[in-house]
Amino acid sequence: MSAPLRPRPAAPRRAAVTVGSARPGAFPRSLTVGVIGAGRVGAVLGAALSAAGHRVVAATGGSGVNPHRFALLPGVAPSSAAEVARAATDLLLIAVPDDALAGVVAALADSGLLHPGQVVAHTSGAHGLAVLDPAEAVGARPLALHPAMTFTGTSDDLGRLAGISYGVTAPTDLRPLAARLVADLGGVPEWVGEADRALYHAALAHGANHLVTLVNEAADRLRDAGVTEPQKVLAPLLRAALENALRYGDDALTGPVSRGDAGTVERHLARLAATAPESVAPYLALARRTADRAIAGGRLAPTDAASLLGVLADTQRRTAA
Repeated sequence: MSAPLRPRPAAPRRAAVTVGSARPGAFPRSLTVGVIGAGRVGAVLGAALSAAGHRVVAATGGSGVNPHRFALLPGVAPSSAAEVARAATDLLLIAVPDDALAGVVAALADSGLLHPGQVVAHTSGAHGLAVLDPAEAVGARPLALHPAMTFTGTSDDLGRLAGISYGVTAPTDLRPLAARLVADLGGVPEWVGEADRALYHAALAHGANHLVTLVNEAADRLRDAGVTEPQKVLAPLLRAALENALRYGDDALTGPVSRGDAGTVERHLARLAATAPESVAPYLALARRTADRAIAGGRLAPTDAASLLGVLADTQRRTAA
C-alpha cells in the first residue's frame, strides 16, 4: 500500500517561469537534457528526445552500466549524477526505481546541484510532484512524466513510442512544456491528479505486470498437460481476448465462470490442486472477481451463480485450512 501523500509546502511565488537561458515565460525549442538512470526507460526516452531535436548531453548508467543502453545515446559517455545535474541546464530527467527516487532528488537538492528554472522530471508512475519537493524548494520546476509502456531498453522500444499515453502531473504553468515534450516523444498526455498517481499506477501494474504472470501461468499449466509449444496455443486466443476486452469491455467475457458452469470450475480446481497447488489461489481470486463482474454486468444471473460461488467458497475454505 502506498504511503499517504504528504502536504506539499507552497512554492515561492514567481512572476514567470525561466528554463535554462530562455527568456522568462518561454522555453527554448531545443532543450539541453541530462538523464539520471540511463536504464531501460531513461536511455530510450533520452534517445527519443534526441531524435526530436533536443540535446542530450550527459547521462548516468547506475551500477553495471549496460553498453547497449548508451549505444542509444551516441556521443554521451557515462557520467556521475553530479555531472549530469550540472550539465542539464534545461531538463533533468530522472529515471530510477520508484523507491530510490526520493533519495536521489533529496541528494541532488541538498548538494546544491539543482538550479532555479531547471525542469526536474521523473518517469515514475507511482509518484507525482510531492517527491520533487526538495527540487522545487531550491527553485527547480517539478514534472512527473510516466510512459504507459513496457520497455526492453533496446532500439526496438523507439518504434513502440508512437501514440502511447504518458501519465503527466505538472503545475499549471508547466503544462505547455509538458504537452510539448510528450508530443516530441510521439505520445499523448493523460493529465493525472497528484492524489490519483498511486491509483493510476496500480491500474497499469495490475493490467500489464499481472498479465505477464497470468500468461506464463497458463503456459506452465499447458506444459503440465503435455502441450510442447504452449505459445502457439495461447497466442491467437490471448490476442483475440485482449482485443475484445479493450473493444467491448465486460461484454467480451466468455468461458465457464460467465456461464455459471460450477462443475467445470470444480474440476479445474481439483486438477490444479493435484498438479500445481500454487495456481489454486490465483485461479480462485480471478474466478471470483470474474463472477462478480459477470453478475454486475447482467451476464450471469445470481441464481445461476449460486452453485459456482459455492464451489469457489468451499475451495477457498479448504485452501485456507
